[in-house]
Amino acid sequence: MRIAGSLLLPLLALAACNGPEPASNAQAPDIASEPAPAVTNAADPMPAPAAAPAAQWKLSEGALLLASASGAPAIRIACPAPGKLLVNVPAFRAVGSEERLSFGSGGEVVALVADTNGDKARGGVTGTGELPANLAALIAGPISASYGAQTSGRHPAPPGKLASAFAGTCRPAAPAPAPPTATAAGPCFTQGTERLTNAPLRAVGTEPFWGAKIDGRCVIYSHPEDQKGTRIWTRPSPRCSDGMSDKSYPMSAALKLGQEKRNGCAAPL
Repeated sequence: MRIAGSLLLPLLALAACNGPEPASNAQAPDIASEPAPAVTNAADPMPAPAAAPAAQWKLSEGALLLASASGAPAIRIACPAPGKLLVNVPAFRAVGSEERLSFGSGGEVVALVADTNGDKARGGVTGTGELPANLAALIAGPISASYGAQTSGRHPAPPGKLASAFAGTCRPAAPAPAPPTATAAGPCFTQGTERLTNAPLRAVGTEPFWGAKIDGRCVIYSHPEDQKGTRIWTRPSPRCSDGMSDKSYPMSAALKLGQEKRNGCAAPL
């Protein structure tokens, strides 16, 4: 046993020495064929990531609409009928006990009535109410809406021209007043080739009782003995001068006190 163990060690050593030698002509890896890494200058700034598109206001079918970056509406403000205001927030969830939706900008706020069942047509929750007199102020700055514990905003203020255009659709310009009804043509309102536009007048007096109806240049004078009245033709003076200045008056005036008669001019106040 002692001899066998002494012989085993030289045999193992010999086997290790007689093992295969590495080939002398083995090819080294071609380092030059590897792509060289890109060289970056640490001093050069890294390009900034592209900014996400911001939400934008636009007018859509008469409504002032804020579209989010994805294009979905974030808030819609409209005047569905004369004198009415509607505010819809698609992100709001309907609450059965909440009937008020507040909307505004800064210190200008209006409370609208919200449907507790939500808005099935537009989504979210809609508040409606009378068109407020301060509509321009409500959309003049960053806009917010709240419904119970839910809030939307502060959203950026709509551009001034867009806000003005929307307010104009909610409050259309008042129609021009109709021209005054022309006085019926006839001899009483015709003097030569001129058409008179004098408004009809009525005069009365007592002790004795008398009356006069004045239509253009026709005067119908009546009294107790002539209740039907007698027509008297006059000739209105279209221009009058006081005789002392260059000022012209549209009418002349005559004042009679007893036997004394005074002439002058008259003009509307």
